Amino acid sequence: MSNTQTQKTKTLFNFNADCAIGSWLVVNDIVMGGKSSGHISLNENGNGLFNGYISTENNGGFSSIRLDIDSFSTDTYQAVVLEIKGDGSIFQFRIKRSTSEHHSYIFNFETSGEWQTLIIPLHQMTPSFRGSKLDLSNFDKDQIEQIGFLIAPKINTSFQLEIKRIILK
Repeated sequence: MSNTQTQKTKTLFNFNADCAIGSWLVVNDIVMGGKSSGHISLNENGNGLFNGYISTENNGGFSSIRLDIDSFSTDTYQAVVLEIKGDGSIFQFRIKRSTSEHHSYIFNFETSGEWQTLIIPLHQMTPSFRGSKLDLSNFDKDQIEQIGFLIAPKINTSFQLEIKRIILK
């Protein structure tokens, strides 16, 4: 019998040629009159590609993607692991305990232009609503029903984030 303990993991989304890319919802600042344009697609390598252009025109300045997932218990997980390659921009990973809640729990990360494996401790995800930090505790909930990414650089710029996989461990 081995002394090594295997860490339990759960795949939240694995991008590949057979994945349900159409399940991801794009939300751009056009919902409030902005002019940014973000998209999610699969690239030639079968990875998710979140890309587009951020425009600050008309008080805009953000693009996001989100995915509703079947609710499950997070009690045995400590962190989200992202396998990503960005363009050097700062992005935000977001989760919601429930799709009916207005606020999200967020974690900002800077990309390097190279493939990265980011480990985000769940307890470091802070509550936020429309860009404002809320006076609530960090994520200490028992479930997740939505995951997503957002970019809001406050300047006019193109962006690109390639995503291989999102898991919990």
